[in-house]
Amino acid sequence: MRTHFLSNARGFSLIEAMVSLVVLSVGMIGIAALYGQGLGAGRTAMYRTQAVNRAADMADRIRVNRLGGAAYAGAAGNNNCRPGGGVNCTPAQMAADDLFVWQAQVGAQLPNGQGAVQFAAGTPPSYTIQVTWQEVGLGAITHQIVIQVPPN
Repeated sequence: MRTHFLSNARGFSLIEAMVSLVVLSVGMIGIAALYGQGLGAGRTAMYRTQAVNRAADMADRIRVNRLGGAAYAGAAGNNNCRPGGGVNCTPAQMAADDLFVWQAQVGAQLPNGQGAVQFAAGTPPSYTIQVTWQEVGLGAITHQIVIQVPPN
Protein backbone atom coordinates (compact mmCIF):
# COMPACT_ATOMS: atom_id res chain seq x y z
CA MET A 1 0.00 0.00 0.00
CA ARG A 2 2.82 2.35 0.72
CA THR A 3 4.38 1.95 -2.73
CA HIS A 4 1.02 2.69 -4.34
CA PHE A 5 0.72 6.03 -2.44
CA LEU A 6 4.21 7.12 -3.53
CA SER A 7 3.56 6.41 -7.17
CA ASN A 8 0.43 8.63 -7.16
CA ALA A 9 2.28 11.53 -5.46
CA ARG A 10 5.03 11.80 -8.08
CA GLY A 11 4.97 15.09 -10.03
CA PHE A 12 2.71 16.85 -7.52
CA SER A 13 5.51 19.08 -6.19
CA LEU A 14 6.41 20.10 -9.76
CA ILE A 15 2.85 21.36 -10.34
CA GLU A 16 2.92 23.26 -7.04
CA ALA A 17 6.21 24.88 -8.00
CA MET A 18 4.85 25.95 -11.41
CA VAL A 19 1.65 27.42 -9.88
CA SER A 20 3.64 29.36 -7.31
CA LEU A 21 5.95 30.63 -10.05
CA VAL A 22 2.94 31.92 -12.03
CA VAL A 23 1.49 33.62 -8.93
CA LEU A 24 4.85 35.20 -8.13
CA SER A 25 5.24 36.41 -11.75
CA VAL A 26 1.83 38.08 -11.71
CA GLY A 27 2.70 39.79 -8.43
CA MET A 28 6.01 41.07 -9.80
CA ILE A 29 4.29 42.42 -12.93
CA GLY A 30 1.84 44.27 -10.66
CA ILE A 31 4.68 45.76 -8.62
CA ALA A 32 6.46 46.88 -11.81
CA ALA A 33 3.26 48.56 -13.06
CA LEU A 34 2.81 50.41 -9.76
CA TYR A 35 6.43 51.51 -9.85
CA GLY A 36 5.99 52.89 -13.38
CA GLN A 37 2.86 54.78 -12.35
CA GLY A 38 4.68 56.20 -9.36
CA LEU A 39 7.48 57.50 -11.58
CA GLY A 40 4.97 59.11 -13.93
CA ALA A 41 3.10 60.74 -11.05
CA GLY A 42 6.36 62.07 -9.61
CA ARG A 43 7.33 63.58 -12.98
CA THR A 44 3.90 65.20 -13.35
CA ALA A 45 4.10 66.62 -9.82
CA MET A 46 7.56 68.05 -10.52
CA TYR A 47 6.36 69.78 -13.71
CA ARG A 48 3.29 71.18 -11.97
CA THR A 49 5.47 72.53 -9.17
CA GLN A 50 7.77 74.19 -11.71
CA ALA A 51 4.76 75.73 -13.47
CA VAL A 52 3.37 77.12 -10.20
CA ASN A 53 6.79 78.53 -9.30
CA ARG A 54 7.25 80.15 -12.73
CA ALA A 55 3.77 81.74 -12.58
CA ALA A 56 4.47 83.07 -9.09
CA ASP A 57 7.82 84.41 -10.29
CA MET A 58 6.12 86.42 -13.04
CA ALA A 59 3.53 87.68 -10.56
CA ASP A 60 6.35 88.92 -8.35
CA ARG A 61 8.06 90.59 -11.30
CA ILE A 62 4.83 92.41 -12.15
CA ARG A 63 4.35 93.53 -8.54
CA VAL A 64 7.89 94.93 -8.44
CA ASN A 65 7.45 96.83 -11.73
CA ARG A 66 3.89 98.12 -11.27
CA LEU A 67 4.31 100.83 -13.91
CA GLY A 68 5.10 98.23 -16.61
CA GLY A 69 1.37 97.65 -17.12
CA ALA A 70 0.37 96.56 -20.62
CA ALA A 71 4.02 96.06 -21.62
CA TYR A 72 3.91 92.69 -19.84
CA ALA A 73 1.43 91.50 -22.47
CA GLY A 74 3.62 92.81 -25.29
CA ALA A 75 6.70 91.47 -27.00
CA ALA A 76 9.59 90.14 -24.96
CA GLY A 77 12.98 91.76 -25.44
CA ASN A 78 16.47 91.25 -24.09
CA ASN A 79 17.08 94.77 -22.80
CA ASN A 80 19.74 93.72 -20.25
CA CYS A 81 17.80 95.36 -17.40
CA ARG A 82 19.08 92.89 -14.82
CA PRO A 83 21.20 94.01 -11.86
CA GLY A 84 24.73 94.73 -12.99
CA GLY A 85 23.61 95.24 -16.58
CA GLY A 86 24.55 98.90 -16.45
CA VAL A 87 21.41 99.96 -18.31
CA ASN A 88 18.85 102.45 -17.01
CA CYS A 89 15.56 100.97 -18.23
CA THR A 90 12.08 102.43 -18.43
CA PRO A 91 9.24 100.44 -16.84
CA ALA A 92 8.16 99.21 -20.30
CA GLN A 93 11.72 98.07 -21.13
CA MET A 94 11.94 96.34 -17.75
CA ALA A 95 8.64 94.57 -18.46
CA ALA A 96 9.89 93.36 -21.86
CA ASP A 97 13.13 92.16 -20.26
CA ASP A 98 11.24 90.42 -17.42
CA LEU A 99 9.08 88.67 -20.00
CA PHE A 100 12.16 87.63 -22.01
CA VAL A 101 13.96 86.14 -19.00
CA TRP A 102 10.80 84.49 -17.67
CA GLN A 103 9.87 82.86 -20.98
CA ALA A 104 13.42 81.51 -21.29
CA GLN A 105 13.13 79.97 -17.80
CA VAL A 106 9.74 78.43 -18.60
CA GLY A 107 11.13 76.93 -21.80
CA ALA A 108 14.18 75.55 -20.00
CA GLN A 109 12.37 74.02 -17.02
CA LEU A 110 9.30 72.50 -18.69
CA PRO A 111 9.03 70.26 -21.77
CA ASN A 112 7.84 72.47 -24.63
CA GLY A 113 7.14 75.11 -21.99
CA GLN A 114 5.58 78.39 -22.99
CA GLY A 115 4.63 81.38 -20.88
CA ALA A 116 2.22 84.19 -21.68
CA VAL A 117 0.81 87.21 -19.88
CA GLN A 118 -2.44 88.98 -20.70
CA PHE A 119 -3.27 92.46 -19.42
CA ALA A 120 -6.75 93.80 -18.69
CA ALA A 121 -7.03 97.49 -17.89
CA GLY A 122 -9.26 98.36 -14.99
CA THR A 123 -9.18 99.53 -11.43
CA PRO A 124 -7.00 97.79 -10.42
CA PRO A 125 -5.57 96.30 -13.62
CA SER A 126 -5.45 92.51 -13.80
CA TYR A 127 -2.90 90.17 -15.31
CA THR A 128 -3.55 86.60 -16.44
CA ILE A 129 -0.37 84.54 -16.29
CA GLN A 130 -0.35 81.23 -18.18
CA VAL A 131 2.27 78.50 -18.21
CA THR A 132 1.73 75.66 -20.71
CA TRP A 133 3.78 72.50 -21.20
CA GLN A 134 3.49 69.03 -22.76
CA GLU A 135 2.96 66.13 -20.37
CA VAL A 136 3.67 62.59 -21.53
CA GLY A 137 0.37 60.77 -21.99
CA LEU A 138 -1.71 63.82 -21.04
CA GLY A 139 -0.93 66.32 -23.81
CA ALA A 140 -0.80 70.05 -23.20
CA ILE A 141 -1.40 71.21 -19.64
CA THR A 142 -1.90 74.85 -18.64
CA HIS A 143 -1.53 76.45 -15.24
CA GLN A 144 -3.11 79.88 -15.00
CA ILE A 145 -3.32 82.52 -12.31
CA VAL A 146 -4.98 85.92 -12.32
CA ILE A 147 -3.58 88.74 -10.19
CA GLN A 148 -4.64 92.33 -9.68
CA VAL A 149 -1.90 94.87 -9.12
CA PRO A 150 -2.68 98.53 -8.48
CA PRO A 151 -0.30 100.87 -10.32
CA ASN A 152 0.74 102.72 -7.13
